[in-house]
Amino acid sequence: MGRYVARRLLQMIPVFIGATLLIFLMVNVMGDPVAGLCGERACDPATAAQLKREFGLDQPLWRQYATYMGNVFAGDFGTAFNGQPVTELMAAAFPVTARLTVVAVLFEIVIGVALGVVTGLRRGRPVDTGVLLATLVVISLPTFVTGLLLQLLLGVQWGWIKPSVSPAAAVGELIVPGLVLASVSLAYVTRLTRTSIAENRRSDYVRTAIAKGLPRRRVITRHLLRNSLIPVVTFIGTDIGALMGGAIVTERIFNIHGVGYQLYQGILRQNTQTVVGFVTVLVLVFLLANLLVDLLYAVLDPRIRYA
Repeated sequence: MGRYVARRLLQMIPVFIGATLLIFLMVNVMGDPVAGLCGERACDPATAAQLKREFGLDQPLWRQYATYMGNVFAGDFGTAFNGQPVTELMAAAFPVTARLTVVAVLFEIVIGVALGVVTGLRRGRPVDTGVLLATLVVISLPTFVTGLLLQLLLGVQWGWIKPSVSPAAAVGELIVPGLVLASVSLAYVTRLTRTSIAENRRSDYVRTAIAKGLPRRRVITRHLLRNSLIPVVTFIGTDIGALMGGAIVTERIFNIHGVGYQLYQGILRQNTQTVVGFVTVLVLVFLLANLLVDLLYAVLDPRIRYA
């Protein structure tokens, strides 16, 4: 196992470099950061040249990228155009989005897997049809529609929650935003778990366990559920990074100053240091989440062994 983890970590290095290079090129080629600094009025040539020298934008792209990666490995993600270090923005934003993501993933695991197991064991019955219709409705609704509806009903009309989250962003305040963020993924987890449970119910090892006289609960939890969760774990593992990076809409609706908010501000102001820095960390989150998923395969299925 240790050798496998070491090999996977080494494989992450070229993937990380390639992904960050593409992001760096896309961000720098698609816009003019100096124009974003000057606002609606164009900078005069002298000011533009000075700003480019100050932020290293007058260098070739390959040299800018080499300098940036050298600073990243030293723990320096650069300075935003407002003079604030990007690491300070990360220190304030990532804990908030991490809490929001944890709440969203818990909704996916608890509600999504539970509904998937219930409907998979009762395939074709009214409860199965009802859950399938409900998940189809959730998938059809965009996140901003779900978020605005819950904000209007629960926050404005009924007063059960605050319409916007406070700067502290406590876990209790993130329950509804977390549900909004997880809504589409929760529906997919439910349908994926249902399909996997329904298929594995007819497997030989399940019939053998039942023939041995094992209790129904043990057959479901020890045999059926563990093998059925492998595709679900794959989806949730890859969804962690997607939730952190795709929280822009949810954070805008509920005024949460997390990663999505900072990315939105960086894109709006063409702040390349902020955008590239945050996306670089999100690439690491994706890679580590995929590694964790691969390690969980061996836990769920004892037949899987890593050399």
